[in-house]
Amino acid sequence: MSTPDTIVLIHGFWVTPRSWEHWVDHYKKRGYRVLAPAYPGFEAEVEALNADTTPIEKVTVEEILQSLENLVRGLDKPPVLIGHSAGGVFVQLLLDRGLGAAGVAISSAPTEGVAVVPLTQIKSAFPVLKNPANRHRAVGLTAEQWHYAFTNTFPEKESRELYERYAIPASGGIFWDSALATLRPGHQSTYVDYHNDARAPLLFISGEKDHLMPPKVQLSNARHYKSNTVTEVKEFPGMPHLLPAAPGWEKVADDALDWALSHAR
Repeated sequence: MSTPDTIVLIHGFWVTPRSWEHWVDHYKKRGYRVLAPAYPGFEAEVEALNADTTPIEKVTVEEILQSLENLVRGLDKPPVLIGHSAGGVFVQLLLDRGLGAAGVAISSAPTEGVAVVPLTQIKSAFPVLKNPANRHRAVGLTAEQWHYAFTNTFPEKESRELYERYAIPASGGIFWDSALATLRPGHQSTYVDYHNDARAPLLFISGEKDHLMPPKVQLSNARHYKSNTVTEVKEFPGMPHLLPAAPGWEKVADDALDWALSHAR
């Protein structure tokens, strides 16, 4: 297989593709075609989604995954897949379906069966999970909640600026479905085959100071994989959850891509 020439950047919840703006420019300067698709209905700008949250309330994991799968299958050769937070779950799901030359899951939310739930994660997700009625709502974070969950290593002024530029509400339904997945029979929407030997190589990247998806979540997720294909974990010191915008993001971006290219199939 020839070396991948396309990178697909998959955003997480509470943000849009705008959160990848630095990485898109950075990778383009390295000569790559870069795609940063929005979830279905999230094509509008941050300001519009904050004004009308209907697309956020309606979106499902299955719709997001199908949209991403259609995009990747439409490319002329397998791309490098890089996802942040919930985007890391979608990278794992796509790889499990035989898509992508290599994948990188950054500060990834867990796939089905990963039961590690650190206290900082509970506090970060509490605005959504505190009320069962949120299952039918789009739930936003206050600037203070955003600072704790996403930008705890930033000065408050910079955190507020990033909040205003990037933050949107998240789907309460998807959060609640994920929280209840272990209580339901059968496999749920974030199931992957941890024994899939055909899966492309996967790197988990975590930030030491991440409150929302702490390093132990990534480590537990990686340990669930029992296949013979490559699965590795790397932790970056001093990094928060919003790692794609944190000081030093350039090294993370370069390390992620270099690893993916060196392991691509």
